Amino acid sequence: MAAVKARADIAEIVGRYVNLRPVGGRLVGPCPFHQETKGSFNVHPDKGFFHCFGCQASGDVIDFYCRINGLEFREGLERLAAEVGVDVGQARRDPRAARRKQDRDACLAMHELADRYFRHVLGTPAGQPARDYLARRQVSPEMVEAFALGVSPAGWQGLADVLRSRGFTEDGGVLAGLLSAGQNGRVWDRFRDRLMFPIRDGGGRVIAFGGRTMGDGEPKYLNSAETPIYTKGQHLYGLFEARPHMAKSRRALLTEGYLDVITLHQFGYGDACGVLGTALTPEQAKRLSGFASRVDLVFDGDPPGRKAALRAAQMFLTLGGGCRVVPLPDGEDVDSLLHAAGREGFDACLARAEDGLAFCLRVVRETFSPKEIAAWSVEFLGGLGDEALRAVFIPRVASGLGLAERELRLSLGQAFSKGRRQPAPAEARRPQGFDIAPREAELLAFAIRRPDYLPALLEAQAEAALSSPPARDFFARLAGGDQDGLETRLDTAQAAFWAKAQLEPAESDEQAAAIFEGIRVFLHESRASDRRRALTDAVRRAQERGAYEEVLRLLGELQALSGRGDEQ
Repeated sequence: MAAVKARADIAEIVGRYVNLRPVGGRLVGPCPFHQETKGSFNVHPDKGFFHCFGCQASGDVIDFYCRINGLEFREGLERLAAEVGVDVGQARRDPRAARRKQDRDACLAMHELADRYFRHVLGTPAGQPARDYLARRQVSPEMVEAFALGVSPAGWQGLADVLRSRGFTEDGGVLAGLLSAGQNGRVWDRFRDRLMFPIRDGGGRVIAFGGRTMGDGEPKYLNSAETPIYTKGQHLYGLFEARPHMAKSRRALLTEGYLDVITLHQFGYGDACGVLGTALTPEQAKRLSGFASRVDLVFDGDPPGRKAALRAAQMFLTLGGGCRVVPLPDGEDVDSLLHAAGREGFDACLARAEDGLAFCLRVVRETFSPKEIAAWSVEFLGGLGDEALRAVFIPRVASGLGLAERELRLSLGQAFSKGRRQPAPAEARRPQGFDIAPREAELLAFAIRRPDYLPALLEAQAEAALSSPPARDFFARLAGGDQDGLETRLDTAQAAFWAKAQLEPAESDEQAAAIFEGIRVFLHESRASDRRRALTDAVRRAQERGAYEEVLRLLGELQALSGRGDEQ
């Protein structure tokens, strides 16, 4: 992990998503994790961390990468490590992990080779039908280049021959999803005579393909199967290309087709991306929400399109993000509308976009039965992890669907009690306040800025002298091991406190020695105060029992303790 953080330049990584400007020794910009216009988001390249004073988001480059891409820590660490060329070392400890890494590396290499091959074929005589098709669809040469479009030839062994010539096995090509194998052992190209759309991961590497027929063949679209480098339902087409634009607009245009995405980019809507041949998944929604505070859904207006928009809007609302549904004229898709009416026609649709919740309530009200309406309302509200958000939505859902709010709350409570859908734990829903005493905060901030004093603080029994459980827990995490792995041991509120403490300049050795002496006196006085309270309580209990000899003994201890306190 230390190697990843040393290789990954936090200013460069954050700069992919946030417009940063230098202010003193730090970089400042609008926070990508909440909607704002002020520059509350601070990056400290010299210390390797970020902090937002608006939403309290904070952490190091790995934390940022995970959060902006909607990834769990392990997945984010591995992906960032791969981007910056660091081996995280798991393969050396686990032979199975070594094999998985070998398979992933081979799959990536084969996809890179296939990408170059398909792009090459597009420029040859064999690519003339595809070039004619792209011309009919009015795809500009700039977009062909930007999205690396290619074509798979009509033969059965074109890519297979290329892979074999570069030393890749047929079994490897099948594992990568680029070749298909029959029961008789015969192997052939999976994609044949199709316009090829490469699908990229967050680092821009090709991990899969979508292939579209240019005539009447079936299926119309053929997508890659799952492989060691590609999992269906986790990626979005064009997200890599759209990401820099989303960082500026904080909006995402989500549509359905490959060409719809490309046409949107061609007409200047660079924050557009698309689902990959299936219904939107929670993983895709979570990932997109990491880039955009609002998602505009641009799906077809037919019944399947409305159903897809309903499900997608529900997902983004459940995540707490902004969402709108953009209406398209009957019989039009994004591609046809833009080529027929241009930006003016599409902007008119954007101007008529319907609020996501209002759209959901209208569709449910107009197309669901009463029983389905009741079930949908409980499912939607139960999926909201934030109680405050649920409190806002309950009256709107009840009013919009013609339900009695009291009965809706009762049904929701019954659903929770039956375990059908439990609300998320409070600590997971939103950051909690770090409520500790000022003197405890001073001690912890000193331990953060001067970790070289942690052994001395441990020897002075600092943890036992901290009165509040949050302070004791935080100190235990600070002292609990390698500082390089600290971010994995802090919750959101603790990470925010840690970042704020790091903003203060570290004390000089002379200042640190003086501060530690003051802390040592504070710890001594705290322990003495606790002992005095305990002795006073013991004297009272002994008096109540009539144990006068014990009273005298305890008073002697109390007097001796007070004397030592005066000496101190």
